[in-house]
Amino acid sequence: MTNLPKNFPEYSILYKTLNKKILDLKNKKAQTYDESTLEEIQSKIELYQKEIDKIKTNFPEDFFEENI
Repeated sequence: MTNLPKNFPEYSILYKTLNKKILDLKNKKAQTYDESTLEEIQSKIELYQKEIDKIKTNFPEDFFEENI
């Protein structure tokens, strides 16, 4: 097994939480027709995705894809 980051459990939990929030927001987005709400949801999705990308840089390549 490759070396894992110092705060592995916290990062792993945060990754899974953010991933779930993104899925929930995408479902909510599919059911929303108000333009301002859609923009707000999209900005949250992008923010959460940036955080996920930051977390992924601390782990070996494809780590989360294998362990979800």
